[in-house]
Amino acid sequence: MLRVLYSLIPVGVVAVYFFGWCIASVIAVSMIFAFLTEWVMASLRKGKISYACFVTAGIYALSLPPTTPLWIVTVGIIIAILFAKEMFGGFGKNVFNPAIVGRGFVFVCFPIELTGRFVPVFTGFPGGFGHWSMAGLEQTPQFIAEAGLKVVDAITAATPMWTNRDYGFTSSIVSLFLGNIGTIFEYEGKKMVLAAGSAGEVSALVILLSGAYLLWTKTANWRLTLSTLLGAIISSLVFRYAFGIRTVPPPLFTLFSGALFYAAVFMVTDPVSAPKVTLSQWIYGFFIGTMIVVFRSKSIFAGGAAFSILLGNILAPSLDLWISRMKSPEKGTAPDSKGVVSP
Repeated sequence: MLRVLYSLIPVGVVAVYFFGWCIASVIAVSMIFAFLTEWVMASLRKGKISYACFVTAGIYALSLPPTTPLWIVTVGIIIAILFAKEMFGGFGKNVFNPAIVGRGFVFVCFPIELTGRFVPVFTGFPGGFGHWSMAGLEQTPQFIAEAGLKVVDAITAATPMWTNRDYGFTSSIVSLFLGNIGTIFEYEGKKMVLAAGSAGEVSALVILLSGAYLLWTKTANWRLTLSTLLGAIISSLVFRYAFGIRTVPPPLFTLFSGALFYAAVFMVTDPVSAPKVTLSQWIYGFFIGTMIVVFRSKSIFAGGAAFSILLGNILAPSLDLWISRMKSPEKGTAPDSKGVVSP
């Protein structure tokens, strides 16, 4: 549990650099109400408090756009802890990944607030460390002003996934990998700023380093991460080049844009909601990666990671049961999740 929190620290620091200290308030509010919800439920059932709620809160907070109102942050984390975890019996008994449930709930219930105000990133030094947020700036940053835009214009910018699918603009792979977004591009005579979606998805490099730490310490299951990435890469190859579906971006763009890396490292690897049998884990991750590509090309939500993982959570128990029956027809029971730590 602590290792997951440690791995989220560099992701959070980078998010503050790109978006300002408003990210810290989102994380703090998420953790406070996650703990309070956990404490109330633990008191009612006279049980112990599970500090895994802080892991849920951290993953959930960094999966949200940086402009998310704090009241929406609060609603989402309460839903995550109360309905996706406590209602199933508490620690280690949840069927769905709590952080994903909270994120999915607020995105469906408050789509305008969460998908209508994307913000560009701060650049240079000190970046966001010297500001609260881009939305509150009185002076327009130089790279935006040089394009003849104001901050209010830049806030309506689109994310790499939106620009690729809806405007046909493909961002630089290197920029997506490092997190150096903020490109000015033109569509139908209108200048737009390439912004970011969720706070934690900006730099694939930082997520990759955090993921390497989790895999090295054997905190995360490498099969789940690798199979998810392979599912997205292979499906994007097949859909784009074999079936000619042009709304599906190329494999490298699929890999480094959006929340795919963040989901593969921090969300798919939840040991409680994921399958326990080795073959099931490969199928599970590959299914989620494929569904992310499908949602990205057809859904109103250009990311699609949350709903893909929820579908995977539904499938996970059946996968374990089917694979177990294939191996031992006499037993035919799926392994339980007793003793594992869930975010």
